[in-house]
Amino acid sequence: MNQILDGARILLCLSFLIYASWNDYKTREVSNKVWVILGPLALALTAFQFSIYSSQPLQQLISYTLSFAITSALAIAIFYAGGFGGADAKALMCISLALPVYPNHLLPEPPGFVSPLFPITIFTNSVLLGALSVFYAVFRNLLWKARNRGSVFEGLETESLGHKILALFSGYKVKISKLEVGHMYPLEDVEVNDEGDKKRKLLVFPKDEEREEIVARILENVKEEKLDGGVWVTPGLPLLIFITAGLIIALAYGDIVWILLSSFLK
Repeated sequence: MNQILDGARILLCLSFLIYASWNDYKTREVSNKVWVILGPLALALTAFQFSIYSSQPLQQLISYTLSFAITSALAIAIFYAGGFGGADAKALMCISLALPVYPNHLLPEPPGFVSPLFPITIFTNSVLLGALSVFYAVFRNLLWKARNRGSVFEGLETESLGHKILALFSGYKVKISKLEVGHMYPLEDVEVNDEGDKKRKLLVFPKDEEREEIVARILENVKEEKLDGGVWVTPGLPLLIFITAGLIIALAYGDIVWILLSSFLK
């Protein structure tokens, strides 16, 4: 029965995450109803299995509570820092309710390391998968440079080297018209000083709730100065796809970051 309940919790998570990932890919939006349904169902299944079959109730309760608390704190902190969207944070929190620890009744221990806080392994896997988008950003920037004579940071020359490096690896330049696409987020903004002079600046962590205001400022600046050299953007990655893939990899192989580090250090 433990195996059946482990399988039910995995299937529940994967079903909702695949549905949410599809919506994230198509519209970059996921209804809160997904998490309102998944969260209570995940908690109910986990609580039922714990109450009936727990062999070490106090130890398991502490592990489950820590897993949910730490995962939730991490997800909320990254959300408010602008690292990912609300749906991604809610997905991790729901996963921590459904799979607070590795489901070892159904699956054997994977060949790679698995954190006692299983959702953290899923998170690190998804971060590594998402980081592969760096190669796409670098390719786009090299392509832009090959097609244009000017600097990729024209109008942003006073920005720090660190900000420029972050922009090169996390975004790329597009035509102004591309800002109308909903999943493109500006990596730059326009600020006005006390004298009324306008200055472009790079953004380190663009926030979804500020997107419309930033786009409006950019378009106003473009209209006034007739800029046509492009604007820095970062694509709104469908992170739920990476989280779903991170879960599957965690179940089959464990923590791929740990596996890669172990292979490198051998």
